[in-house]
Parts: sequence; C-alpha cells; structure tokens
Amino acid sequence: MPPNTEHAGTDADRTELLTAELLTAEALDAAAPALGGLLLDAVRAGASVGFPAGLTPGAATAWWRTRAAAVAEGGLLVWTAGPADAPLGTVSLALERYPNGAHRAEIGKLLVHSAARRRGLGRTLLAVAERAAADRGRTLLLLDTETGSDAERLYRSSGWTALGAVPDYAADPAGTLRPSTFFYKHLDEHLGANATARPVG
Repeated sequence: MPPNTEHAGTDADRTELLTAELLTAEALDAAAPALGGLLLDAVRAGASVGFPAGLTPGAATAWWRTRAAAVAEGGLLVWTAGPADAPLGTVSLALERYPNGAHRAEIGKLLVHSAARRRGLGRTLLAVAERAAADRGRTLLLLDTETGSDAERLYRSSGWTALGAVPDYAADPAGTLRPSTFFYKHLDEHLGANATARPVG
C-alpha cells in the first residue's frame, strides 16, 4: 500500500476498494473545493457540522483552506476517500499540542456524502482515524455530535463511551439549538497491539 493511504472499505456500490488518503497541506488546499462540496452536502442534509443553511460553495472552500496551516504544522490530519474531485467521505484528527495532553486527540468533520451513506464508509473512516491516533501514541480520543443523530448511533456502536449531553449546545443548519453528546474512547482498551497493521473494512 502506498504511504499515506489506508484501506477505507468499499464505495457506494461495494464493487471497488477505496483508500483513505492522508492529505498534505498542499493536497488539502487543492482538494478544498471538492471537500467544500462534501460539507455543503452535509449541511443541506440537515447535519449539525458547524455551518448554517446559507453556507455558500465559496465559504465552504475557504473554511477547508484555513485548515491547511494546521496540517502543515502536524497538528491536524485530514483524510479523504473516493475520487479526488468528488470525495465520498472525509475525517479529521486533531492532535492535542499541549505537553500535558500529548496522549489525546479529537475526531472532527467525519462526513460521508448522502449518496454513499449506510454502507459502512463512516465506520471505516472512523477506524482509520482511530488507528492513526494509536500509531502516534494517542490513547484517548474525544468527540461531540448532535444528540439523536445517525452519527451518535455510529459512535455508540463503535465502542465509544458517552459522557453526557449538553442542552442547546449548537445550532443546526436551520438555526435551531440542539443538544450535543460528548464521547470518549480509550484506544488501549479497544485496539490490540497489532491493530494498526490490519486493513479496515
């Protein structure tokens, strides 16, 4: 397998193997318009991913480009799965930079295009990020998601532990405040010593 790629399951018709590509800062900048389309798809589907219904393609592209500096510095890892010009999914892993938090990281922007959902891509992208975190010595992962969402069900079924829900934590694309559930996962409890060597999917 080429460096910076990991197995990420199969595409929408389950006939060809996808890989999750770990993007450089330059690749992220180039992929920003396509990733912006993926973000727009999530917002239009009603997902609470930080942006209102009025998000424009230009604003979505610009947001992804603001992430390039963190990627260049090594504090953020971003993967895509699927065609470079129309990715089917993405996931990010933010590595804690403070010395007293060098054992932890946070999952963010796990997005799967509406045309490719409910086929296991979200679960396999999550596993890619978890294994990359373990490879980098991170043993504690954190995330939050809208309470009652499909994403919450994914995390609960993937071995994550819910800390609890915060009422009115974030607005959905329509502007309605929704509760968010916060999760954590101890990787040393769920990944064996050789887990990072096994393909996902």
